Amino acid sequence: MRIGLVLGCALAGLALLAAVVSSFWTPHDVARLAIAQKLMPPSGVHWFGTDQLGRDILSMAMLGAQTSLAVALVAVAVGMAAGVPLGLLAAARRGGWVDEIVMRGNDLVFAFPSLVIAILMTAVLGPSATNAMIAIGIFNIPVFARVTRGAALPIWVLDYIRAARVAGKGAVLISVQHVLPNIASLLIVQATIQFSLAILAEAGLSYVGLGAQPPTPSWGRMLAEAQTMVSLAPHAAIIPGLCIVLTVLGLNLLGDGLRDRLDPRLRVLR
Repeated sequence: MRIGLVLGCALAGLALLAAVVSSFWTPHDVARLAIAQKLMPPSGVHWFGTDQLGRDILSMAMLGAQTSLAVALVAVAVGMAAGVPLGLLAAARRGGWVDEIVMRGNDLVFAFPSLVIAILMTAVLGPSATNAMIAIGIFNIPVFARVTRGAALPIWVLDYIRAARVAGKGAVLISVQHVLPNIASLLIVQATIQFSLAILAEAGLSYVGLGAQPPTPSWGRMLAEAQTMVSLAPHAAIIPGLCIVLTVLGLNLLGDGLRDRLDPRLRVLR
């Protein structure tokens, strides 16, 4: 097993563990403000120190993992639920008007910077974690549609697909029974990549105040709140920044490791 896959699993697993544990326990109550203890450096009581309101940064980071992973998970699920069927449909009807509509729709979405449009959507719909999920999820749809179509097209010309068509199977049944299982590994790898990008997008939206709203902790908002006090309490900005960097790094390493393990062409090359 490659070291990258192990490290990716460890980092992603650590973020997931923090999110799960924070759902029922945190070292300190983040709803309790202690102004007298604000901006305390790391200590035995507060391992990562406290923020400008005296809240425990470790507890905030754990709950921030829950927010970031939940938003990213739903956004990727939305993208896959809509994008994969569209990609399969476009590949099954390649060259026809259905394929043209799907691909031109993808081009239309790709023509605009995803984060800028996500900011616009959340500004119109209102800042919240739910709207951030919707905005990020919509931009995952064309990604999965294009990846699915590109991976499915070479499969449609193979002999066993022709045999299935001769046997009387329709395009939908062939796509589900024969095409989708053969591209599932690629979609899994793509999902890990989009998951890491969704975490970055959620952090960006929260940073500008359009993501999860107080009192829900968020890594992006923790950075925004700490940026004016970097000289006084650098740990308040370093901790959420490290959480974002390490989680995204872990997911990228996990995606690369899964690609190496699941792609039969790479196994042959090794």
